[in-house]
Amino acid sequence: MSFFIKNKGNPKVSSAKEKLHGAGRKSDGDGGKRSKSKLSKRLNEEISSDSETESDPVGKKQRRDGEEEIEETAQEKKLRLAKLYLDQLREEEEKRVEDDAFESDLIAGRLQEDVLEQRGKLQRLIAKELVPPEASEIRLLRGHKLPVTCLVITPDDKHIISAAKDCSIIKWDVESGKKLHKVPGGRKGTEDRHVGHTAHVLCMAISSDGKYLATGDMNKLIMIWEAATCKHLYKFTGHRGPVSGLAFRRGTHDLYSASHDRSIKVWNVDENAYVETLFGHQDGITGLDCLSRERCVTAGGRDRTVRVWKIAEESQLVFHGHESSIDCIQLINEEHMVTGGDDGSVAVWTVNKKKPLTTVKLAHGKCGDPGLEQPCWVSSVAALVNSDTVASGSHNSKVQLWKCGQGYRGLEPLFSIPLVGFVNSLKFANSGKFLVAGVGQEHRLGRWWRQKEAKNGLYIIPLKRKDPEVPTATEPEVEQEER
Repeated sequence: MSFFIKNKGNPKVSSAKEKLHGAGRKSDGDGGKRSKSKLSKRLNEEISSDSETESDPVGKKQRRDGEEEIEETAQEKKLRLAKLYLDQLREEEEKRVEDDAFESDLIAGRLQEDVLEQRGKLQRLIAKELVPPEASEIRLLRGHKLPVTCLVITPDDKHIISAAKDCSIIKWDVESGKKLHKVPGGRKGTEDRHVGHTAHVLCMAISSDGKYLATGDMNKLIMIWEAATCKHLYKFTGHRGPVSGLAFRRGTHDLYSASHDRSIKVWNVDENAYVETLFGHQDGITGLDCLSRERCVTAGGRDRTVRVWKIAEESQLVFHGHESSIDCIQLINEEHMVTGGDDGSVAVWTVNKKKPLTTVKLAHGKCGDPGLEQPCWVSSVAALVNSDTVASGSHNSKVQLWKCGQGYRGLEPLFSIPLVGFVNSLKFANSGKFLVAGVGQEHRLGRWWRQKEAKNGLYIIPLKRKDPEVPTATEPEVEQEER
């Protein structure tokens, strides 16, 4: 039945039937049988081809269904992408809000630190994290023929610049310890033709942007250099005694200088100009320091006073506390400072109080023949700015690190670092990663003693931090028992 239905709509099958009847009429016998077999074979082939054509509508229907499915997938895809886009926007918005909150907290923290720093009340607690370095980790840089008297560290902590009694200036690379530049010292009487110092260099300072270097010597001269190349720019004259202290005001090129002539002078390095002179000390000034405010602090030597100079107001505050000459001074922050004297004491001060907040007597012990012992002079002090860490040096073969108490009302010894010789200068790196000591066989201001076993040079002392706390030994045992 299905055979006839198929043939009904198929012209090829009907024509085949007609040919079959015609062939039957024309032939008989064996020839007819052969023709019949051929035709039947052709019919089978045509029927099979019909079955293929019959299956085409089914394929077309499947293709249409597939196209409909593809169209639906595209719509769903659009919806899905739209949802993903909205989710992404939502996540980005939430992340932005979180980032803004984090940044605002960070900025608030920084602003708070800036405010505390400006008020002179910022005190980062670093001392408790420090551990003493191994002796093998301390490096010695040698290049000066005579005792090192002063040094500075560049703002990026990559270079050290030092000067000595041999009148020379050397710029060092911290990482390699190599000399980058050297300005040799000249002989006395060659001032007119020699570019550089011809007398002991007592002090130096570098601007906060690392552009200018200033050096002062026993010949009453201040020389200005290009810090990057050690190229000489110009010199300032005006002091009537050896220049004993120099400091740049942070963020500016204003230079403050102190001298044994008991005066403070203000200079503008950009303009190569003198600004003004301040008087007040009753003895030669031995040290000077400055931070960001338009003020500086000085140590007055044997007048036993520390003074805070308000430059704009041309006024000064006077502080008393040491029993003898004050030889060195350093600001910890805008309102606190540390001093050392030849009475062997180290003192911490605030600008709001006329007396020291705390004083450590015999900070470096005693020295001398039995029965004639005297306190070891404190020849240098240093402070890690806005922290609770200070250091002091003497000639008792060690550098002492100290921890300031809360509000700078105490001074506790942290640890000492063995160094043979007179520690004439100390400076912390801005990052707090190392401390540099300028050491010599003699004191920077005279030749009262001489330690022949000492080496004239720079010691780079790494300041290592404690490792994060590790779990105690009992914790793994508890975990194993639980397993």
